[in-house]
Amino acid sequence: QVQLVESGGGLVQAGGSLRVTCVASGRAFSRYAMAWFRQAPGKEREFVAAIGRSGGSGFYEDSVKGRLTISRDNAKKTVYLQMNSLKPEDTAVYYCAATLGALVQTPVSYDYWGQGTQVTVSP
Repeated sequence: QVQLVESGGGLVQAGGSLRVTCVASGRAFSRYAMAWFRQAPGKEREFVAAIGRSGGSGFYEDSVKGRLTISRDNAKKTVYLQMNSLKPEDTAVYYCAATLGALVQTPVSYDYWGQGTQVTVSP
């Protein structure tokens, strides 16, 4: 099992930057593919970005490409989401998720979730 704790959310103006962090506890963090999802009020949880077990470039939802970057540090059991050029429509609770399975975009495929961190982007 793995436990996930997100941090780093907050309030930022449009065009600004923020980095959210997810720290894992438990064994064998490097066995898990990791992803970020987000959920805005009244909307379904949606995929943002994912990264493979050994790192690499990751893949992204189309609306965040070129603005958000996912990365991981297996030695620190941590995954990051660097968010630049933020827009009001990026406002949501951001969740970290882990899976032992394939790297996919569907929330149901992920086995473990953090509690979420709120990101609010003002106009």
